[in-house]
Amino acid sequence: MAQGYARITDLPQVIPVFPLDGALLLPRGQLPLNIFEPRYLNMIDDVMAGDRIIGMIQTAGGSRARPKLAPVGCAGRVTSYAETSDGRYLITLTGVIRFHAGDELPGSLPYRQVRAAYDHFAEDLADPEEDAGLERDALLAALKAYLNRRQLDVDWDTAREAPEDALVNSLSMALPFEPAAKQALLEAQDLPARAQVLTALLAIDAASDDDDSPPSVQ
Repeated sequence: MAQGYARITDLPQVIPVFPLDGALLLPRGQLPLNIFEPRYLNMIDDVMAGDRIIGMIQTAGGSRARPKLAPVGCAGRVTSYAETSDGRYLITLTGVIRFHAGDELPGSLPYRQVRAAYDHFAEDLADPEEDAGLERDALLAALKAYLNRRQLDVDWDTAREAPEDALVNSLSMALPFEPAAKQALLEAQDLPARAQVLTALLAIDAASDDDDSPPSVQ
Protein backbone atom coordinates (compact mmCIF):
# COMPACT_ATOMS: atom_id res chain seq x y z
CA MET A 1 0.00 0.00 0.00
CA ALA A 2 1.62 3.24 -1.19
CA GLN A 3 1.67 6.10 1.35
CA GLY A 4 -1.53 4.83 2.95
CA TYR A 5 -3.53 4.67 -0.29
CA ALA A 6 -5.05 1.23 -0.81
CA ARG A 7 -7.36 2.03 -3.75
CA ILE A 8 -7.38 4.58 -6.53
CA THR A 9 -10.72 5.82 -5.21
CA ASP A 10 -8.84 7.05 -2.12
CA LEU A 11 -6.86 9.50 -4.26
CA PRO A 12 -7.91 13.05 -5.20
CA GLN A 13 -9.36 13.27 -8.68
CA VAL A 14 -8.12 16.82 -9.24
CA ILE A 15 -4.46 17.51 -8.44
CA PRO A 16 -2.07 20.43 -8.83
CA VAL A 17 0.80 19.73 -11.21
CA PHE A 18 4.42 20.84 -11.18
CA PRO A 19 5.78 20.77 -14.76
CA LEU A 20 9.52 20.17 -14.58
CA ASP A 21 11.41 18.66 -17.50
CA GLY A 22 14.12 16.17 -16.63
CA ALA A 23 12.75 15.50 -13.14
CA LEU A 24 11.42 11.97 -12.72
CA LEU A 25 9.30 10.74 -9.83
CA LEU A 26 8.34 7.06 -9.66
CA PRO A 27 6.12 5.19 -7.20
CA ARG A 28 7.91 4.76 -3.86
CA GLY A 29 10.76 6.97 -5.08
CA GLN A 30 11.75 10.14 -3.26
CA LEU A 31 12.35 13.44 -5.05
CA PRO A 32 13.76 16.46 -3.16
CA LEU A 33 12.62 19.84 -4.49
CA ASN A 34 13.69 23.42 -3.81
CA ILE A 35 10.58 25.59 -4.25
CA PHE A 36 11.09 29.32 -4.77
CA GLU A 37 8.74 30.57 -7.51
CA PRO A 38 5.76 32.42 -5.98
CA ARG A 39 3.15 30.35 -7.83
CA TYR A 40 4.64 27.10 -6.54
CA LEU A 41 5.07 28.48 -3.04
CA ASN A 42 1.32 29.16 -3.26
CA MET A 43 0.77 25.60 -4.46
CA ILE A 44 2.72 24.13 -1.54
CA ASP A 45 0.74 26.24 0.92
CA ASP A 46 -2.49 24.87 -0.54
CA VAL A 47 -1.46 21.21 -0.68
CA MET A 48 -0.07 21.28 2.87
CA ALA A 49 -3.49 22.44 4.01
CA GLY A 50 -5.10 19.54 2.11
CA ASP A 51 -4.06 16.04 1.05
CA ARG A 52 -0.40 16.95 0.27
CA ILE A 53 -0.57 15.44 -3.24
CA ILE A 54 1.30 17.01 -6.18
CA GLY A 55 1.58 15.67 -9.72
CA MET A 56 5.09 15.79 -11.16
CA ILE A 57 4.90 16.00 -14.94
CA GLN A 58 7.05 16.97 -17.91
CA THR A 59 6.08 19.22 -20.79
CA ALA A 60 5.37 18.31 -24.41
CA GLY A 61 5.94 21.43 -26.48
CA GLY A 62 3.64 24.39 -26.94
CA SER A 63 4.25 27.95 -25.83
CA ARG A 64 7.04 28.69 -23.40
CA ALA A 65 4.66 30.59 -21.14
CA ARG A 66 2.16 27.74 -20.94
CA PRO A 67 3.60 24.53 -22.42
CA LYS A 68 1.52 21.47 -23.10
CA LEU A 69 1.70 18.77 -20.47
CA ALA A 70 3.02 15.27 -21.10
CA PRO A 71 0.29 12.62 -21.14
CA VAL A 72 1.56 10.78 -18.05
CA GLY A 73 2.91 12.04 -14.74
CA CYS A 74 3.38 10.69 -11.22
CA ALA A 75 1.48 11.83 -8.15
CA GLY A 76 3.59 12.23 -5.04
CA ARG A 77 2.85 13.07 -1.43
CA VAL A 78 4.82 15.69 0.47
CA THR A 79 6.61 13.65 3.14
CA SER A 80 9.20 16.21 4.21
CA TYR A 81 8.80 19.97 4.49
CA ALA A 82 11.01 22.81 5.71
CA GLU A 83 11.01 26.56 5.19
CA THR A 84 14.26 28.50 4.78
CA SER A 85 15.04 31.95 6.17
CA ASP A 86 14.77 33.45 2.68
CA GLY A 87 11.26 32.08 2.10
CA ARG A 88 11.99 28.96 0.05
CA TYR A 89 10.39 25.59 0.75
CA LEU A 90 12.53 22.45 0.81
CA ILE A 91 10.26 19.47 0.32
CA THR A 92 10.50 15.79 -0.49
CA LEU A 93 7.88 14.11 -2.63
CA THR A 94 7.38 10.37 -2.22
CA GLY A 95 5.88 8.79 -5.32
CA VAL A 96 2.43 7.24 -4.93
CA ILE A 97 1.00 6.39 -8.37
CA ARG A 98 1.28 7.39 -12.00
CA PHE A 99 -1.62 9.12 -13.72
CA HIS A 100 -2.88 10.13 -17.12
CA ALA A 101 -3.29 13.89 -17.26
CA GLY A 102 -6.86 14.62 -18.25
CA ASP A 103 -8.63 17.93 -18.70
CA GLU A 104 -6.93 20.95 -17.24
CA LEU A 105 -9.11 23.00 -14.93
CA PRO A 106 -9.63 26.68 -15.70
CA GLY A 107 -9.47 29.01 -12.76
CA SER A 108 -7.79 31.87 -11.04
CA LEU A 109 -5.07 29.87 -9.27
CA PRO A 110 -1.50 30.74 -10.27
CA TYR A 111 -0.57 27.07 -10.73
CA ARG A 112 -2.09 24.40 -12.97
CA GLN A 113 -4.51 21.62 -12.02
CA VAL A 114 -5.64 18.56 -13.97
CA ARG A 115 -8.11 15.75 -13.63
CA ALA A 116 -5.97 12.71 -12.88
CA ALA A 117 -6.92 9.26 -14.21
CA TYR A 118 -5.19 6.48 -12.27
CA ASP A 119 -7.04 3.45 -13.68
CA HIS A 120 -4.17 2.09 -15.81
CA PHE A 121 -1.71 2.32 -12.93
CA ALA A 122 -3.57 0.68 -10.03
CA GLU A 123 -0.69 -1.79 -9.56
CA ASP A 124 1.52 1.11 -8.47
CA LEU A 125 -0.32 1.03 -5.13
CA ALA A 126 0.58 -2.61 -4.46
CA ASP A 127 3.70 -3.63 -2.59
CA PRO A 128 6.54 -4.40 -5.05
CA GLU A 129 7.28 -8.00 -5.91
CA GLU A 130 10.46 -9.38 -4.38
CA ASP A 131 11.28 -11.17 -7.64
CA ALA A 132 9.85 -9.44 -10.69
CA GLY A 133 12.01 -11.42 -13.09
CA LEU A 134 14.52 -8.71 -13.95
CA GLU A 135 17.64 -9.47 -15.96
CA ARG A 136 19.81 -8.04 -13.20
CA ASP A 137 23.11 -9.25 -14.68
CA ALA A 138 22.43 -7.46 -17.97
CA LEU A 139 21.40 -4.29 -16.15
CA LEU A 140 24.50 -4.28 -13.94
CA ALA A 141 26.76 -4.96 -16.92
CA ALA A 142 25.27 -1.99 -18.76
CA LEU A 143 25.58 0.15 -15.63
CA LYS A 144 29.25 -0.81 -15.25
CA ALA A 145 30.00 0.22 -18.84
CA TYR A 146 28.11 3.49 -18.31
CA LEU A 147 30.04 4.31 -15.14
CA ASN A 148 33.41 3.22 -16.54
CA ARG A 149 32.96 5.67 -19.40
CA ARG A 150 32.61 8.44 -16.80
CA GLN A 151 35.31 7.08 -14.50
CA LEU A 152 32.74 6.59 -11.76
CA ASP A 153 31.99 3.70 -9.46
CA VAL A 154 29.29 2.44 -7.11
CA ASP A 155 29.08 0.01 -4.21
CA TRP A 156 28.61 -3.12 -6.31
CA ASP A 157 27.71 -5.30 -3.33
CA THR A 158 24.81 -2.95 -2.61
CA ALA A 159 23.79 -2.88 -6.28
CA ARG A 160 23.76 -6.68 -6.47
CA GLU A 161 21.77 -7.08 -3.26
CA ALA A 162 19.33 -4.14 -3.54
CA PRO A 163 15.65 -4.97 -4.03
CA GLU A 164 14.77 -4.90 -7.72
CA ASP A 165 12.25 -2.10 -7.33
CA ALA A 166 14.68 0.12 -5.44
CA LEU A 167 17.57 -0.56 -7.83
CA VAL A 168 15.71 0.16 -11.06
CA ASN A 169 13.70 3.12 -9.83
CA SER A 170 16.58 4.84 -8.03
CA LEU A 171 18.80 4.58 -11.12
CA SER A 172 15.97 5.76 -13.40
CA MET A 173 15.37 8.82 -11.24
CA ALA A 174 18.99 9.72 -10.49
CA LEU A 175 20.83 9.26 -13.78
CA PRO A 176 20.98 12.33 -16.06
CA PHE A 177 18.92 11.11 -19.00
CA GLU A 178 17.24 13.58 -21.33
CA PRO A 179 13.52 14.34 -20.81
CA ALA A 180 12.26 11.98 -23.53
CA ALA A 181 14.20 9.12 -21.95
CA LYS A 182 12.84 10.00 -18.51
CA GLN A 183 9.32 9.92 -19.95
CA ALA A 184 9.95 6.50 -21.49
CA LEU A 185 11.08 5.19 -18.11
CA LEU A 186 7.98 6.65 -16.47
CA GLU A 187 5.58 5.19 -19.00
CA ALA A 188 7.10 1.68 -19.01
CA GLN A 189 4.29 -0.75 -18.21
CA ASP A 190 5.90 -2.44 -15.24
CA LEU A 191 9.23 -2.91 -13.47
CA PRO A 192 10.70 -5.49 -15.91
CA ALA A 193 9.78 -3.21 -18.83
CA ARG A 194 11.37 -0.21 -17.07
CA ALA A 195 14.51 -2.27 -16.44
CA GLN A 196 14.70 -3.09 -20.15
CA VAL A 197 14.39 0.58 -21.09
CA LEU A 198 17.02 1.51 -18.50
CA THR A 199 19.43 -1.18 -19.71
CA ALA A 200 19.02 0.02 -23.30
CA LEU A 201 19.66 3.65 -22.33
CA LEU A 202 22.81 2.69 -20.42
CA ALA A 203 24.06 0.61 -23.35
CA ILE A 204 23.38 3.41 -25.84
CA ASP A 205 25.35 5.83 -23.70
CA ALA A 206 28.24 3.43 -23.22
CA ALA A 207 28.51 3.04 -27.01
CA SER A 208 28.35 6.80 -27.69
CA ASP A 209 31.33 8.89 -28.72
CA ASP A 210 29.92 12.06 -27.14
CA ASP A 211 31.01 12.38 -23.53
CA ASP A 212 28.55 15.15 -22.69
CA SER A 213 25.22 14.19 -24.22
CA PRO A 214 22.86 12.02 -22.15
CA PRO A 215 21.35 9.01 -23.91
CA SER A 216 18.17 9.62 -25.84
CA VAL A 217 15.22 7.71 -27.18
CA GLN A 218 13.42 8.47 -30.44
